[in-house]
Amino acid sequence: MLALKNRSLGTGGALGVVLGVALGVALGGIVGLLATAAWADAGPATIPASALSSVKELQKRALAGSGAYEVVESLTTQVGPRLPGTPNDAAAVAWAVKAMKDMGLQDVHTEAVPMPGWRRGLERASIVAPMPQPVAVAALGASVGTGPEGIEAEVVRFASLADLKAAPAGALTGKIAYIALPMARTQDGSGYGEAVAMRLAGPAAAAKKGAVAVIIRSVGTDAHRTPHTGMTRYEEGVAKIPAGAISTIDAGQLDRLLEHGPVKMKLVLDVGPLDPITTYSVVGDLKGTEKPDEIVVMGAHLDSWDLGTGAIDDGAGVAIALASAKLIKGLPEKPKRTLRVVLFAAEEEGTYGAAAYGKAHAAEAAHYVLGTEADLGIGPVWQFKLKSNANAEGAIAAMAAALKPLRIVQGADGEGESSDLGPMAEAGMPVAELSLDATTYFDIHHTADDTLDRIDRPTIDQSTAAYASVLWLAMQASGTFRAPGGAK
Repeated sequence: MLALKNRSLGTGGALGVVLGVALGVALGGIVGLLATAAWADAGPATIPASALSSVKELQKRALAGSGAYEVVESLTTQVGPRLPGTPNDAAAVAWAVKAMKDMGLQDVHTEAVPMPGWRRGLERASIVAPMPQPVAVAALGASVGTGPEGIEAEVVRFASLADLKAAPAGALTGKIAYIALPMARTQDGSGYGEAVAMRLAGPAAAAKKGAVAVIIRSVGTDAHRTPHTGMTRYEEGVAKIPAGAISTIDAGQLDRLLEHGPVKMKLVLDVGPLDPITTYSVVGDLKGTEKPDEIVVMGAHLDSWDLGTGAIDDGAGVAIALASAKLIKGLPEKPKRTLRVVLFAAEEEGTYGAAAYGKAHAAEAAHYVLGTEADLGIGPVWQFKLKSNANAEGAIAAMAAALKPLRIVQGADGEGESSDLGPMAEAGMPVAELSLDATTYFDIHHTADDTLDRIDRPTIDQSTAAYASVLWLAMQASGTFRAPGGAK
């Protein structure tokens, strides 16, 4: 799932960034002074020539075969989909622990993440009038169920979430609300932010107007009959109604039918909440030799939705993270700082893993040098971005120059996007964004088509080369990337 801090408010699987950022704000108040004190006299970040020389070898090895493809193949084949609370989720945690230990990471451990449980079951939709025909549908995460008999009601179309919210009170009593907003295709994934709002806020908005259920046009850019799932949310004090996404193809058919008159639909969603569960994030370190207490963070999320096998979302990110660590470990030059790989739990369902990690590690927030995460598919990486300041500008320029052989441009100054790193970013950790090309990502995002055959070896090798390069240079740098005086 994508979880972009700014683009998908309301994300990245993305609604949980609200939770993560809220926690991060609280943590920032507690640890901000500690972070400032720790880095006040560190001086500007400076990257030594030896590190710049080693990064060329790192990129050469990655482009020749980073090993990332094999990681995704193993995860998606031996484990498959990884919905929290399922046997596959437990298998994924065990898989990740073994993978980290096998590659020689240290202090490999799991961290508990409590969260609500949810199950998916039978999902079926059909138009019953004016002429019967099937509709491809998937329940949204956290949706309540319809009951075994389902719901049969007239469909009322809205072009956008704003139009639904503007409907008169009671206008949808006994009816199914349908939000038909298409998602725009963009390289940076920015089209997701507008479209995902209907997935997140649609059920509550529809319930306030009296609707008995809500369906949305899938938040995706494809033209396939594969619906896109993803998290939704309910509001306190507002009735919870069943929520589903129909494929973009079926949305087009429904639009045409509605132009000719009323349409009645039957919706059966055998889904619903379960008792609270506990899942686990997996953490491992590649210890620095000179400054082991200073930490560079590489994040990805281990969980996935259950329709496909979670190859691009976020098996690719897991693979980039593990393959980068292995490449760095294999360099002749030894790392000065510690690289921490965190495979977060439950990003898709609300960044519960990020919140739990932020809370558990608040006391060490001052030790975070830099962080980045991979959660937008396989790439390639096309842009590098890190918020500049007097301490960081020289190192940023050096990093950007080191990435040019990979055909990566330096983006406009600004904070790097993050989801699982949200709490750490709010506590003062600089976040580097390595922009993965999202042009086709949302064709298969959160669908049954998210499978291994979508992984392209050369592309994920280039992405791994980029991530490994930035991680390595941050590990070898002296000084701080944080603004003088602790300003963000």
